[in-house]
Amino acid sequence: MHTYDKVYINGKWVAPQGQDKAIEVFDSTNEQVMATIPSCNAQDVDAAAKAAATAFLTWSALDVEERAKYMNRIGDGIAARMDELATAISRETGMTKFLSQMIQVGLPINSFKQAAIVAEKFEYSHELGSSLVVREPIGVVGCITPWNYPLHQITAKVAFAMAAGCTVVLKPSEIAPIDAFILAEIIDEIGLPAGVFNLVTGTGPVVGEALAAHPSIDMISFTGSTRAGRRVSQVAAETVKKVALELGGKSANIICADLDEATFAKAVSSGVGGAFLNSGQTCLALTRMLVPRSRLAEAETLACAAATAMIVGDPFEKTTALGPLASAAQRDRVNGYIQKGIDEGAKVVVGGVGVPEGCTTGYYVKPTVFSNVTNSMTIARDEIFGPVLSIIAYDNEEEAIQIANDTVYGLSGAVWASDKDKAIAIARRIRTGQIAVNGGAFNINAPLGGYKQSGIGREYSEYGFEEFLEIKSMQL
Repeated sequence: MHTYDKVYINGKWVAPQGQDKAIEVFDSTNEQVMATIPSCNAQDVDAAAKAAATAFLTWSALDVEERAKYMNRIGDGIAARMDELATAISRETGMTKFLSQMIQVGLPINSFKQAAIVAEKFEYSHELGSSLVVREPIGVVGCITPWNYPLHQITAKVAFAMAAGCTVVLKPSEIAPIDAFILAEIIDEIGLPAGVFNLVTGTGPVVGEALAAHPSIDMISFTGSTRAGRRVSQVAAETVKKVALELGGKSANIICADLDEATFAKAVSSGVGGAFLNSGQTCLALTRMLVPRSRLAEAETLACAAATAMIVGDPFEKTTALGPLASAAQRDRVNGYIQKGIDEGAKVVVGGVGVPEGCTTGYYVKPTVFSNVTNSMTIARDEIFGPVLSIIAYDNEEEAIQIANDTVYGLSGAVWASDKDKAIAIARRIRTGQIAVNGGAFNINAPLGGYKQSGIGREYSEYGFEEFLEIKSMQL
């Protein structure tokens, strides 16, 4: 077990001012305490925010090329500690080690490198009539990040904010914080100017709320549940600061009736994978599979086969496809939703409540596929955040589009049709921030964000970069 007893403020590792009790971090694979971290309070947030505000004066004035060099060095530092980071994140979240290396660490390396590229290429001013319109860094950014893709979500905010000339105060999830400490160590080692990056740890109701309320914080960038996002917005409104939110999803995967047998099988199989990535602990998860009623039995058979083929177990075993969930609370929550689906009359195609065979310790749940689901059922409306897929039958494509849009969320989605132009036409009618067409691959350098209650603003690419810039009109 590793004890972290300091946080990173103003370029130094310091003991938190108001720590009452350390927070335990649990290993998802064996349910044992793997680390403890400080439980900070509003005093620590105040110190970090003031350090960031002071550092902003010089960091924002630094040549963009110099800021980009720092981002590249941090990216290199992450790459050098890839195995250590991937191991820690797999233990925290349950993602398989292979995928942790590729996704949980590989994508953050890309984010720092990409932030440097975007910063150097960005046009910070242009003439508009008699005015000069300039883009300037917004100031101090409070970053509040989740546990499911911990380092990935940190870098989506921190890398692009710092590259834009902002300074940051980071509060990572207390469930998966170890990667944040490693990142702080890397930042310290490469000599980033003091106060540009600050790390405080603790709970949302204490540290998160203090960040959202602090007058020296100019912007809050939050990723997490829609419920928590509402609270962040409420608190931040008191000081009228900018708020960017990346929240929940209940994404629909529309599979059209006109697909041939092989493509239909591919769509269903990949759809199961899109629902179960990271054991379903993914905001972009395709958790509602919409299939033509005439092919429902075919879809059930294919989905059952795909789910059954996924080996559940130790994320460090090469044959494992699905590891455990990140916490006991999440395991119990997911099992509660599975029971709710049964109680409301959905058909269990595979899985159900309980522990997968052979998984005696760790926060494991059975990968579960439901059919005969209606869009009014709880499992079709709530974000479950576990390996639970709902198959919903439709009678025509208009109904499929209506079902897809019948949700408070709008984060992701997918469409499969025999004709690409037809698939694109359907995709345009889905109110969602990102959507895959006929199996189009995820692009980390494309903007990510949601419609409706899935959020406000975008992350990654120049669109995410712009979130951290203010617009000034200079009348000449």
